[in-house]
Amino acid sequence: MPRLIALFTALLAAALLPVAGAQAASPSGGSVPSAKTLYTDGPSGRYLVDGSWLRRLDPNNLGLAQGWQKQSSSADWVPTVIPNAWNAGDDSMTSYLGSVGWYRKDFRLPPGASDRAWVMRFEEVNFAATVWLNGVQIGSHSGAYEPFEIRLPKASVKAGGANSLVVRVDSRRTINDMPPARTNDYGQPQGGWWNYAGILREVYLRAVDRIDITSVDVRPDLPCPRCAASVNWQVKLSNLGRSTQTVTVAGRFGTRRLTIGQARIAPGASVTLTKKLSVAKPKLWSPADPNLYDASLVAAIGARTVQRYTRHVGVRSIKVDSSGRLTLNGQRLDLRGVGMHEDAPGRGFAIDNATRDRQIGWARELGGLMLRAHYPLHPYTLQRADQLGLLVWSEVPVYQIPNPQLAVPANRARYVAAVGSMVEVNRDHPSVIVWSIGNELAGNPDDAQASYIAAATAKAKLLDPSRPVGIAAGVPGAACESAYDPLDLIGMNDYYGWYVGESGSMADRDLLSDALDLARKCYSKKAMMISEFGAEASSDGPPEDRGTWGFANELIKFHLGVYASKPWLSGSLYWALQDFWVRPGWDGGNPLASPPLFQKGLVSFGGSKKPTFAPVQKAFKATKQVGSTR
Repeated sequence: MPRLIALFTALLAAALLPVAGAQAASPSGGSVPSAKTLYTDGPSGRYLVDGSWLRRLDPNNLGLAQGWQKQSSSADWVPTVIPNAWNAGDDSMTSYLGSVGWYRKDFRLPPGASDRAWVMRFEEVNFAATVWLNGVQIGSHSGAYEPFEIRLPKASVKAGGANSLVVRVDSRRTINDMPPARTNDYGQPQGGWWNYAGILREVYLRAVDRIDITSVDVRPDLPCPRCAASVNWQVKLSNLGRSTQTVTVAGRFGTRRLTIGQARIAPGASVTLTKKLSVAKPKLWSPADPNLYDASLVAAIGARTVQRYTRHVGVRSIKVDSSGRLTLNGQRLDLRGVGMHEDAPGRGFAIDNATRDRQIGWARELGGLMLRAHYPLHPYTLQRADQLGLLVWSEVPVYQIPNPQLAVPANRARYVAAVGSMVEVNRDHPSVIVWSIGNELAGNPDDAQASYIAAATAKAKLLDPSRPVGIAAGVPGAACESAYDPLDLIGMNDYYGWYVGESGSMADRDLLSDALDLARKCYSKKAMMISEFGAEASSDGPPEDRGTWGFANELIKFHLGVYASKPWLSGSLYWALQDFWVRPGWDGGNPLASPPLFQKGLVSFGGSKKPTFAPVQKAFKATKQVGSTR
């Protein structure tokens, strides 16, 4: 046994050596992808499919009939880079409603290709993607804001020559999609953010030496702040080779090394290994001290390392206490933070890490500890949140989906599957403290919505029982909804004094305090937060004039004052950090609107801080967010 442990230790040490530099470009017929990644955690053998791609728009949807997936000529294709939103900067209705576009990348495999299996990973495509390799369709995927992978068939791969990857992207959505393509009573398209089209996040080529570590879950459980932690591993292995293999997995947790397990796996089969480790006196993860443990893995066949998997986790607890307050490591939370979109001028949602760092920097400068979006954030953003001690409200784009669509069983199944995907992909990030299953569903939940809430909550808790499950709901809503019973946390989107709402119910900001108290009576044992508040502002002017900095600052101050009088609140999130594109004709209730811009942001779309930034910053920094005594 000592010799076996020593072997595992040596394998682990060797596997954690830095990845080699980028491969050189091929002299002709496509380039070799770069041996680099935009975020660190994940499997070894990832190659960024960067450099020049080709793009061709297909507004009349003729490409399939004309065989664009098999063309070798580059005529009528234009150079582009990935990620790419082909309609960034185009504020027309046609741009918003969606269209079809094609991407092509000619590439050569890295050295040693012949004895490897190859997998193509797309971090995000909006909305429906169909993928061909060398003229052969190899897969498809529908749904934005989530990664997907397609194995390259060995019969279709040219190990020693140029390969042609073609991706058809259809950004047209329907009422049943996430988010839905809705219209109002006048037939005008609705929606909460711009429908940017294309390959919106990066693409990777993954090399697999027979055994693929297809998923890793390292979940620390902390019963109490001073207790020992129990760390639980679930490691799924798949055999992509042609013969049965005996695989051993070694791991580490900080400085401790351990054996996860061993399995004999037939070709095409998968096995899940589990392991449990007790950690006495763990160093906890928190915003003040975001300690991360290295929990990386190595898979080996005999003495040969076939794959490594980098993983960093934090030991911390996030719970709702008996009084209905959200707690981190036993300390009550009164969080401040911002909602955000991954949007930038000229790029749309196809942003880079420098843009992500800039957004994170603004949030931290503001004094906020929490980030929220209407979809799972990019892995790099979550990685930085882990490292910097930021907290994340992670949400699926089940956004304003009408009850009739929720009544369709197939739709509900897809929405629940999206929750499952979000949890499986992001559950090892200590920064993520809540799974949100939707935003602003109908305020009068019917049986279909209740069924979705129950199923989505159960799915999240099955995959990760360690975090609260919540929803962002409009305020006001119907009183005391039993549909919310399965939830741990209720977020309230508060626009009293800004939007008119039904029968003027939200026009009077003085109704806010009583509305919050009524909601608390309904859900006294659940954690409750303000998940959105804010006001559009785009010019100088007095507090009496809507759309001015003066009006916005006075309204924000009023709302923060009301929140301060509710000691049961676990926090409030300003919507939004930065201006972004919404839809054609959007005014957001602003008489000084500039469609399609959403102008509640504390930072302009161009990146300048607005006069609303400093007052919010002052209020946020004056709040004790962790260890609140309220």
